[in-house]
Amino acid sequence: MSCEAHRNLGRREGSNRTRLMCTIAAVLLSTVAAAQTFEVASVKPTKSNDPPYSNFPLGPGDVYVPNGGLFSAKNLPLVSYILFAYKVIGNQGQFLLPQLPDWTKTEQFDIQAHAEGNPGKDDMRLLMRALLADRFKLAMHNETREVPVLAFVLSRPGKTGPNLQPHLDTAPCPTNAPTQSQQATSQTPAPSQTVAGGFPALCNGIFGMPSNTPGNQRLGGRNLTLKFIADSLSFGANLGRPMIDKTGLTGTFDFTLEFAIENGLLPVPGADPPPDGSGPSLQEALQEQLGIKLQSDKASMSVYVLDHIEHPSEN
Repeated sequence: MSCEAHRNLGRREGSNRTRLMCTIAAVLLSTVAAAQTFEVASVKPTKSNDPPYSNFPLGPGDVYVPNGGLFSAKNLPLVSYILFAYKVIGNQGQFLLPQLPDWTKTEQFDIQAHAEGNPGKDDMRLLMRALLADRFKLAMHNETREVPVLAFVLSRPGKTGPNLQPHLDTAPCPTNAPTQSQQATSQTPAPSQTVAGGFPALCNGIFGMPSNTPGNQRLGGRNLTLKFIADSLSFGANLGRPMIDKTGLTGTFDFTLEFAIENGLLPVPGADPPPDGSGPSLQEALQEQLGIKLQSDKASMSVYVLDHIEHPSEN
């Protein structure tokens, strides 16, 4: 029952108790909201040519570096901070990016902020949401829409490809990056370490991995649902539709996937054109390496809708 309904009931019964309860609830909610802000924060336009940097990976996965409440990132476009704050995966990104003004994708910002305690990655996301709302007046809401999609289905019922294996809980599965000084962004959180099978050493994220073929892109991940894999690949794939999982497979998986960049994911804005790759297209790689084909379908999806955003003044 809403507070207004409780108030009406209280008036009918001649009682002030429900009004007091609603007042207390409002105070508690405002206290929680106030607690979800950085103690100190600096937001400045980037004035250096240094490479993009953040003190932990900003991607949608759970890979994180516990850092005593410090958020430190430089030379990243505002869109990177927005995607991090709202944990935007590929499918949502396809709908959100066209709504954002061009400057959010071209102008870089440095953000230095500190929070009390030692918040986790999802806690940091909430703190960043509050900061973006304060400094950029960012406001968004969710809507559910029926949209055309490309669905993951198994090429052969009950059988996956050679590069897609069920994750074994018996193996160590770290989610912390090796060092706090490791440079990582939401576009390139690529660790060099691998484990048996050639999978990344880190879990719960998708990482770029070295390829022996110029012009090819190699990705890998461990302990991931197929839903997460489909969502994440949707973000850069130029296929015209979001990708979803309809394999019916449950649990988590380890995978690697290699394909020609020109026929796979869109390049990072501003990057040099990739050389011609000799690998398969993304669709071919999915089928040959993971045993997954793409099937046209429709599905209900939750998408972010931009309500408001403003260009900030420094600090």
